[in-house]
Amino acid sequence: MVNFTIVANQKDALLAMMTLYSGITCPFSQRCRIVLYEKGMDFEIIDVDVHNKPEDLAVMNPYNEVPVLVERDLILHESNIINEYIDERFPHPQLMPADPVMRARARLFLFRFEQELFCHVKTLEAGATGKEATKAREAIRDGLIMIAPIFAKQKFMLGDEFSMIDVAIAPLMWRLEHYNIDLGKSAAPILKYAERIFQRQSFIDSLTPSEKAMRK
Repeated sequence: MVNFTIVANQKDALLAMMTLYSGITCPFSQRCRIVLYEKGMDFEIIDVDVHNKPEDLAVMNPYNEVPVLVERDLILHESNIINEYIDERFPHPQLMPADPVMRARARLFLFRFEQELFCHVKTLEAGATGKEATKAREAIRDGLIMIAPIFAKQKFMLGDEFSMIDVAIAPLMWRLEHYNIDLGKSAAPILKYAERIFQRQSFIDSLTPSEKAMRK
């Protein structure tokens, strides 16, 4: 079931270059919303209730998951793939490093996030309880504490410039309280880093009403 449609930077939805099917509480969908707003381009967002999905979603994505990006005859799923396509299609501002070596390292960061952090996010999003949920929270907490010292020396993941790596982790940082994860005082640098991201206009614009309600 599609709840409502938001059209950004245009009056006529028919002229939208891209359409994003986006879960109203989905952290992976929020990644794509951040990138679209960061680019300041014309697009359409169709907000999807992930607990009551439209029938055509399974046609567009064999895994029946959001996000899904549609542009004419192109259909993409998986947030990191969608975002890298958008970044290449609309290169200003560039979110992946221009240098091939740094770009390869950025892709390794993204891969590690999926393997070491967001696999546990999926567990919590699926409604896990008891020991399974506790294990997921602890893994996320320990992983974030491990990278916290990076931000004592630099503003963002790759230095002074906001990048796709920051996009990838931002929805998790926003949901820490929602997931009942307390990083403690030792993680102060990464919490300050998160606040810098939360102040970006693209992040603010990316939030759905349901996501805004996740934080007090």
